[in-house]
Amino acid sequence: MAKPLTFAIVAGELSGDILGAGLIKALKRHHADARFIGIGGPLMQAEGLDSLYPLEDLAVMGLVEVLGRLPRLLAIKRGLIAQLLAAQPDCYVGVDAPDFNLRIELPLKQAGIPTVHYVSPSVWAWRPKRIFKIDKATDQVLALLPFEKAFYDQYQVNCCFVGHTLADEIPVAIDTQAARNQLGLTADGKVLALLPGSRGGEMGRIGPTFLDCAAALNRKYPDLEIVVPLANQHRRQQLEQLLAKRSEAPKLTLVDGQSRTVMMAADAILLASGTATLEAMLCKKPMVVAYKVAPLSYRIAKRLMLIDRFSLPNLLSQHYFDDKDLVPELIQQDCTSDNLVTAIEQQLFADQSATVAKFTQLHQQIRCDASARAAEAVLELIENKPC
Repeated sequence: MAKPLTFAIVAGELSGDILGAGLIKALKRHHADARFIGIGGPLMQAEGLDSLYPLEDLAVMGLVEVLGRLPRLLAIKRGLIAQLLAAQPDCYVGVDAPDFNLRIELPLKQAGIPTVHYVSPSVWAWRPKRIFKIDKATDQVLALLPFEKAFYDQYQVNCCFVGHTLADEIPVAIDTQAARNQLGLTADGKVLALLPGSRGGEMGRIGPTFLDCAAALNRKYPDLEIVVPLANQHRRQQLEQLLAKRSEAPKLTLVDGQSRTVMMAADAILLASGTATLEAMLCKKPMVVAYKVAPLSYRIAKRLMLIDRFSLPNLLSQHYFDDKDLVPELIQQDCTSDNLVTAIEQQLFADQSATVAKFTQLHQQIRCDASARAAEAVLELIENKPC
């Protein structure tokens, strides 16, 4: 009887726990008796992962925070490498968290253990030379987006496009009315979703401009309902503090969580650049993408960036349709209240059916049952089959 396979899977944060759990579930369809070890959160553990360290020990962001936790992170790295070299798993899968996982993948690959990195670092956007480090540390990269694979192909680095799990989760046809009913919103009036970011720094930089825009829209369109989903209580308190400082506070409907439901209920969305733009596209909603960073950070980043568009809908559109401007982007000095109002009016009141049709096409292009494809790519690597 063949020995059951052992997979080592390491996620560094909650988003990785979701991907890792989906991968484990898909691998078990092929190998019900497989063993799973590594680091993961509650979702991965519920699927059978033996987590050697708490996920919370890796889930740290920011330079100062990382420096404060560096001794612990280094101890985990050393301990994990030693345990995995002793266990000799059939494959190691690092889920995102490249700063940690690539440092684990390299010595394991050198020891002959097949290594996979699930979720490509943004080498296609900035610091492209990282691709050589990735190539040295991994046997296979699993990319969520098609233009990522195209970039790896240029350097002849093994990469499989597996699709995006968000595209699998969100239905192609959106029931706007059901979402409005769930939130208790107006049935037939115009609804604008406003998402100023899930992190404190984002809301601090862009929140005041978004609120200026909301106040201006209130004045011009008194019946417009503006709904703001808040990621957590910290963001709600932060927004309430920003509102309290204003002489003219816009009329807003605040919702705890439920950002996807709010997107589905809206006619258009104003949001900060990030993964939320992909979610908005998958919800088939016209949008305006805006972002601000510290001026010095922007000047440095601009010199390092390889791309001139930042939102995922525009990057996907450029890949599939050779069309950069599927959605308007207002970045840095262009992110003003007046510009936002003009752009939002276009999204709310002009015919956006062509844009929504392209959103639907893009959704179908990246709706590939990502977890199943990722599992197949991992198994093909173990069996020495080309992706």
